[in-house]
Amino acid sequence: MTAPKPPAAPPDARLFIATGCAHCPAVLSAMAELVKQGLIGRLEVVNLMAHPEEAQALGVRSTPWIRIGPFTLQGAHSPGELRRWAERAGSEEGIADYLAELIESRQLDQALRDIRAHPEWRPVLMRLISDLETPIGVRIGVGAILEDLAEHDELGPLLPALRKMLEAPQPQLRADGAYYLGLARDPAVRAWLEPLREDPAPEVREIVAEALEELPQAH
Repeated sequence: MTAPKPPAAPPDARLFIATGCAHCPAVLSAMAELVKQGLIGRLEVVNLMAHPEEAQALGVRSTPWIRIGPFTLQGAHSPGELRRWAERAGSEEGIADYLAELIESRQLDQALRDIRAHPEWRPVLMRLISDLETPIGVRIGVGAILEDLAEHDELGPLLPALRKMLEAPQPQLRADGAYYLGLARDPAVRAWLEPLREDPAPEVREIVAEALEELPQAH
């Protein structure tokens, strides 16, 4: 008989507050309650004014500043919101929601920092960009992240997932896959794109032609 898996350990958390911060007492109270409930394993509270060097090291510029597991949250959050992030800190669904929320709140730089700090999150980007139900603003933001990764030659691990987009029944997804593959500057990608020169959708054929022009020739 297989022994049951132990429950996942609750995430630890860190909270930066400041003297005179209007929202800090409520957030501190809510975070302490999550510790009591076992949804957070450990809570470290730091007064920004007493330890500015720690705040500077983490890029903390305002309070309350919260980190629950891998998630960085800034500003006032309700007890329900904090509970939701604590409950989802270890799940792919939680990571997808977190990245989407960062993008929607125009915190693209934070999303990029998190993606680089957690390379294992990159498949979640593909999940978001490959789903036409993802809000258009989020898909555009994910696209900007993929463009940044391509600019720094960090797109390689995502090439198989982008190749899979070329097989999607929706022309928009095939076109998107071709576009991002074209940014990879990997000559091996040419063989994946060549068959789509004859794609039934004209917009796909156009993107494929442009991508092939940008790609180096295979030797």
